Amino acid sequence: MKKVKDFFWRPEMSVEECVDSFGSLGYQAIELSEAVNVVLKMKRSGAKIFLTFTSNMVTSGLRGFFAQLCKLKIPNILVTTSGSVEEDIMKSLGEEFELSNFYADDIALHEKGENRVGNLLIRNESYMKFEDEMNKYLERIYEKTKRISTSELLKEIGLMIKDVNSILYQAAKKNIPIYCPGIADSSFGFQLYMFQQKHPDFIVDTIKDMERVVTDLSFDEKKGLISLGGSTSKHYAIFSASLSGGFDYAVYMTTSHASSGSLSGATTQEAKSWGKLKDDAEAATVNGDVCITFPLMMCSVLDKLKKEGLKNDTS
Repeated sequence: MKKVKDFFWRPEMSVEECVDSFGSLGYQAIELSEAVNVVLKMKRSGAKIFLTFTSNMVTSGLRGFFAQLCKLKIPNILVTTSGSVEEDIMKSLGEEFELSNFYADDIALHEKGENRVGNLLIRNESYMKFEDEMNKYLERIYEKTKRISTSELLKEIGLMIKDVNSILYQAAKKNIPIYCPGIADSSFGFQLYMFQQKHPDFIVDTIKDMERVVTDLSFDEKKGLISLGGSTSKHYAIFSASLSGGFDYAVYMTTSHASSGSLSGATTQEAKSWGKLKDDAEAATVNGDVCITFPLMMCSVLDKLKKEGLKNDTS
């Protein structure tokens, strides 16, 4: 049986060395260490990897890291919410979000045209700039086609973006599909609605993506999931995989708990009851803020992959 070991700082300790020590530390540190091992097994086995996340993570500084992981070809498929798309586009246009605090005067913020996401702020002007640019994107796409799936729409937009730190840009460049089943639930969706008022024949086909993601997966291939948070992003991935035998590997990172019966808090064990994870799937769940846990896990993974010669180049 493994023993608890004390943690000690050492000069010039790397992230990899720090996270390696978590395996004997206790509590969620052990889960984080195990999550590193599960992701490594995904990559070593050549599994097709889903990375799912919600919009609040793109509001934060994780947005550029997601783009970098796409550049490194770590995930093969992205699933996210509509707010992620619009905020990625905002930042690609040079808009900057501000740091605030969880106890700000929200009435005063509203009067100033500032919108709070936890302890971060998005100005109304950012949405205005986004809306202007979206209309330009949609006009160009409309000239090429009148009916398009959501993933194809996001790839077309990604090809028009010039920011290398954009998720849409890097995913389009590396041919990584982005699925967004809840595309209508945001300012992005409202812009699609407004555009369709002028062009009634323009259709964004969300069901077409279900056909694509289901037929793109097979019973024979290994499948892995890195799920950050919950929402439709998580469920779209695990439901899709259930139709081809379920995931072989899964890492859940969440602040939710199973006691509410929510999908965000649903455990990997619960997923096995639905066939979304295989009975013998290797899995880990890390409870905590992904702004902390995800960079620690992935930096350790990337360091190890580099040593093993499994990390893709950055071209």
